[in-house]
This record gives sequence, structure tokens and C-alpha cells, in this order.
Amino acid sequence: MEKTNVKPLGDNVLVEPQEAKKKTEQGIYLPDDASGETPQEGKIIAIGDSKEIKVKKGQTVIFKRYGGTDIKINDKKYIILKNEDILAIVE
Repeated sequence: MEKTNVKPLGDNVLVEPQEAKKKTEQGIYLPDDASGETPQEGKIIAIGDSKEIKVKKGQTVIFKRYGGTDIKINDKKYIILKNEDILAIVE
């Protein structure tokens, strides 16, 4: 897990989105813009200090498609999400 110098406040969570699949199950490679969709799955990098947050660092989660704020840290893309924008934990 990569260290960042960003600490979310309150009930916010910092998520590193996972890249969309570039190859279909049939073996067809997709161009970067073929799906046009933003990823909805990612890894928790940092969490805020609210007691309402139910996720932990390192967990993989599914979040709302259009939730959060996109940011860039050290040339990597991240999303800051509200706790309520996290829909599920992937186990």
C-alpha cells in the first residue's frame, strides 16, 4: 500500500480506483475509451476520523459511479468519497 500525505477529514475516505478491465473474457482487447465508464471499485488508502466510517485501510470497496472528488497525488489518480458513497466491501 502506498503512503500518501493526504488525511481525509470527517466522514471522508481516500480511495485508489482500480483500472477498468482492458480485455474481455473472450480475449478481445478494449481501447482505453471503449467503455466510457469510470471505475466503481477501489482500495481504501486513508480514512477520516469519524466514528461512522465502517471500512478500514486496505479493503477493496464498491462505490457510487458519480460520487466523490477526483484528485491527483504524485501522478496517481485518487477519489475522495463520503462514507455514504461506499456501497459494499469486496471480500
